[in-house]
Amino acid sequence: MTRWYQEKKKEHFYKEAKRVGYRARSAFKLKQINRRFNIFSKTDTVVDLGAAPGGWTQVTKELIGKHGKIIGVDILPIKPIEDVEFIQGDITDKEIQNKIINRLNNSLADVVISDISPDISGNYSIDQSRSLWLCEQAFNVACILLKPGGIFVCKIFEGPDINNFINEVKKYFDLVKKFSPKASRKRSSEIYIIAKSLKNISP
Repeated sequence: MTRWYQEKKKEHFYKEAKRVGYRARSAFKLKQINRRFNIFSKTDTVVDLGAAPGGWTQVTKELIGKHGKIIGVDILPIKPIEDVEFIQGDITDKEIQNKIINRLNNSLADVVISDISPDISGNYSIDQSRSLWLCEQAFNVACILLKPGGIFVCKIFEGPDINNFINEVKKYFDLVKKFSPKASRKRSSEIYIIAKSLKNISP
């Protein structure tokens, strides 16, 4: 058993996720993000990009209530979650994007969230570049799926190009903030970008 895995098993949020039935410790990150920025409202329509294994989806379901709608998307399969629609596929694929639009009944989403991470190579510059690329893809999809006034949340690894990405996001959203939830590991370089109130323009 690796030292990383041993530390993970001891870590508070990992244990707490197991105790309350969340599929991932990242569930607590989304709860902390929502507590700080008030992301979700009852009856929202939410698209969860990179949904597997389903921790963020579980929290979203709690926060939007039974009258909301959730569509989860991931290249990996996911165990079913009641009242959640799931699409397996690559979010950069136009066919998958069209499937999401169809599941939205040709309407638009209130919130798009993305906790997508790259496969970790161990080379930080490579991993950070991949993280940035994934965020750019999620942002492009969010701008297609969101209604004016909508909200976008995504995870990104800190790095030299992050400010350029944030400046691009600011062109399309009225409020853009960086946030590091307490549930992130102490040594983690991940942060979350919170973008609220999509302007009525197209990227």
